[in-house]
Amino acid sequence: MTFEVAAEAYDRFMGRYSQQLSPQLADFAGVRAGQRVLDVGCGPGALTAELVSRVGPDAVSAVDPSEAFVAAAQARYPDVDVQRATAEQLPFADGAFDAALAQLVVHFMTDPVAGLRELKRVTSAGGTVAASVWDHAGERSPLSVFWQAARELDPGAQDESHLAGAREGHIGELFSAAGLASVEETSFEVSARFDSFDEWWEPFTLGVGPAGAYAQGRDEASRELLRARCEELLPVAPFTLSTWAWAARGAAEL
Repeated sequence: MTFEVAAEAYDRFMGRYSQQLSPQLADFAGVRAGQRVLDVGCGPGALTAELVSRVGPDAVSAVDPSEAFVAAAQARYPDVDVQRATAEQLPFADGAFDAALAQLVVHFMTDPVAGLRELKRVTSAGGTVAASVWDHAGERSPLSVFWQAARELDPGAQDESHLAGAREGHIGELFSAAGLASVEETSFEVSARFDSFDEWWEPFTLGVGPAGAYAQGRDEASRELLRARCEELLPVAPFTLSTWAWAARGAAEL
């Protein structure tokens, strides 16, 4: 799955959530001043911003496979080393970082175990690898209502519950399979307030990720039915949604 969409579209789709996840993941990874840190799958830079605030731009590197997201991150953080690369082929030397983090990325790695092995490779001995992913299988993600409505109207709809790490315990299994030591798991909660239903719905029409691609792929009538069913499932606006992500951390081998 690629994310060749405008950075502003991703910000509107996921930004209010990822900005809240970023400090939780950085805390979980123990990111602190004096470290050199890598953001893998940085997108437009929500986690990058958090890392910069903790260690400074000269100590942060970031990668993403999306050309649009790399350009956006470079423009927003000109003093950060931002490169276009996949998790499975990181352009850094062994042990180059004290910590390597991946926020909402393991879901979309072509080979999650290989990707996590690469994060481990570029992390110094005893350093930390950490990642977070939405609880799609537990239907507690920001996209759960959308996919519930889609499945009701289209039993063949392929939601995101099958993605890597989406079920409880799976991200820890992937960390262990990648050879990380002392693996620990936790969960993060974030909440978002919406003043109208359209504020919630409109980002789904921007083509971001599997949900956006699904919405854009419907004909006008089907999309309107989907919109109406989502509105029925959600509380009357204004409303606040609480969502959850799974997270894991592990140590690079000594």
